[in-house]
Amino acid sequence: MTRVSLFNSPLLLGFDRFERTLDRIGRAGEGYPPYNIEQLSENRLRITLAVAGFAREDLDISLEANQLTIHGKQADQPERIFLHRGIAARQFQRSFVLADGLEIAGADLTNGLLEIDILRQLVEPQVRSIPIRNTAAGDGRIKVASNAPVAARKEQSK
Repeated sequence: MTRVSLFNSPLLLGFDRFERTLDRIGRAGEGYPPYNIEQLSENRLRITLAVAGFAREDLDISLEANQLTIHGKQADQPERIFLHRGIAARQFQRSFVLADGLEIAGADLTNGLLEIDILRQLVEPQVRSIPIRNTAAGDGRIKVASNAPVAARKEQSK
């Protein structure tokens, strides 16, 4: 099956990385642990993950190339015998792709909720003038070899 690219327009240069990111997000469909994303202010966000039963030592948060990843793994407790186990104690990995300009401000674990605060840096748009160099010889115009119509040139080349 041929896949249609969303960003195949010649006007959208450099968006191939963005498209790969969207593909990766679409494949990560597991729902554990549940999470919320809140907008606390215009330039402040918070991701909250429900990680009941996980201690600070059981969690690892990393940021690599704009991808925030949270790993959770609890130590095995073979001495405990469960008659029913309804509280999830499995390992997990949850990833979020952050846009350029977002920075992690910190993380807190309170009452089984892991809160990760994110700040959006305000970036002023920059307008830049691009100089045009004159690298062609003469007057800088492209020279055409013949003024004959295209059909006549094709006939001559046969």
